[in-house]
Amino acid sequence: MSTDDESFHPLGEEWEDELESMLDDTEYDSELGMEMAQDAMRVTKGELSEAEFHDRYHEEVMEEFGEDERPTKEAYEAAQEEAKGTASRMLDKFDGDGDETRRETMKKMGVGAAAVGMGAFGTVAEGPENSIAEEGGHGGPRQETTEESDTQWGMTIDLERCDGCLSCMTACTEENDIDKGVNWMYVMAWEDENHSGPGEEGGTDVYSDFNLGSDYNMLVRPCQHCTDAPCEKVCPTTARHTRDKDGIVLTDYDVCIGCRYCQVACPYGVNYFQWDEPDVAYEDIDGLENPEDPDEITHAEYEHGERWVDSRAPRGVMSKCTFCPSMQDGRQGEEHVGTTACERACPPNAIQFGNVNDERSDPSQHREHPSKSRAIVHLTNGTESPKSAPTADQIDSALSQGDDLETAIEQIDGLTEDILAVMKSIEMVSEGLEPGDEENNSILQNEQAIISAVETFQQYVDLDTEEAYDTLGLGDGSEQDVQMRLKQYTGDPSSFQLLEDVGTNPNVTYLGQQPGPEAHQVEGPTKYEDAGLLDKRQEYLDEETVGRIDGVSL
Repeated sequence: MSTDDESFHPLGEEWEDELESMLDDTEYDSELGMEMAQDAMRVTKGELSEAEFHDRYHEEVMEEFGEDERPTKEAYEAAQEEAKGTASRMLDKFDGDGDETRRETMKKMGVGAAAVGMGAFGTVAEGPENSIAEEGGHGGPRQETTEESDTQWGMTIDLERCDGCLSCMTACTEENDIDKGVNWMYVMAWEDENHSGPGEEGGTDVYSDFNLGSDYNMLVRPCQHCTDAPCEKVCPTTARHTRDKDGIVLTDYDVCIGCRYCQVACPYGVNYFQWDEPDVAYEDIDGLENPEDPDEITHAEYEHGERWVDSRAPRGVMSKCTFCPSMQDGRQGEEHVGTTACERACPPNAIQFGNVNDERSDPSQHREHPSKSRAIVHLTNGTESPKSAPTADQIDSALSQGDDLETAIEQIDGLTEDILAVMKSIEMVSEGLEPGDEENNSILQNEQAIISAVETFQQYVDLDTEEAYDTLGLGDGSEQDVQMRLKQYTGDPSSFQLLEDVGTNPNVTYLGQQPGPEAHQVEGPTKYEDAGLLDKRQEYLDEETVGRIDGVSL
């Protein structure tokens, strides 16, 4: 996480050098890729306009790639006039059949110079994966249609609830059939000069009743699905694009040429290049059968009926976290809309996914009312939580008229003064917002259940008295005192977005400790290998590669 004054990249000079070295292994212009990445970040910071950025590199991009479909408004207007009624432009600088698309040529060449040392893995197999361009008309880039949408999928991740179990990473790998070491999200334990490890001075605070997380400082890092994504700005083919209807940033695998410029331009380090043949064959991708066409794999190929943007990438193509678009599009059932594999797999509910433009959604509630929403999540997290709020029915069946407060608490299994105090606090600070019909509004739904339970309790015992407030530690019952009681239980986490100063407008918000510029990864509570994961794909390739080609190994 360290940075350097001489580096344009937020992750520092060492990372920047590694990226430049990576570009040197491709047949593309490394210097152009680095310059474009630097200026793309200047665009997000407001130091350079989109039009200036496009004009500055248009001729060089045309010379290098034979096309320039970068997504700026000005570029779109010019390209639409220039290319009206024609197919997209493809490179002809490679040897081979002039009728081949760039994508087909790249596959036959083994992804150009980047494929040196890849011969041990064999050649690209024939099959559905290789014929998408021909059968589906994927010969070149397509622009998104402009349509108004109130939906922007995003996340709020509570780092102080994360226990480092790596369940989210495992679920992502299984859901998307990605190779070992190609991690679309990372769970990392970290330390810096201001935040130490467990048991050390300055370590993570642990709330005796609330905390289900790790004693380590944790960071969960998926793609941030930026509203102003620099990775999209540098893509010459629009393979990397933002989906209009819900704002998620995707990669069209059949249009991607593997230039890796997006990897350099990403401030967060979340892009991956598929070096070798994927472990899961195209026909074996875990998908849903279309009842009208049992041979169709809807999980992998569906965008606009033809764009392949989901599941694992083919060889020679970039990939990253997708926010599970097949779920958002209802391809896996309506119950999965507004969820992701990582969120569903998280035992302590540290990940809240939903429409961040909707104040009722879980990520919005978690972001705007962290102490209250933390308490709701904790008290309604089922068997994973040692402390759960009783339901209205449980209260009604346990209490009798004439019970005093102490007796009533004793009558309800598992209820304590502390839990009742938090339940009452939630009821008192509630804004009365209805959950509505939107997806992922479980926090407000559970808030209503807690309020209903409190109202049922109050049919037997009055909790709005000075004596009750004193017993429950609610002060004089003022909002200030009630909020303080909630914070005593859950803490008062800071809210932040990674690299906010870069200006990419990420759609992932965090609660908890923010890593500083000198933060570095340390061994966490669960080792990657213990969860069947691998930190870096390169380690796997080094172990599995046999032989050498032209004196160069992986």
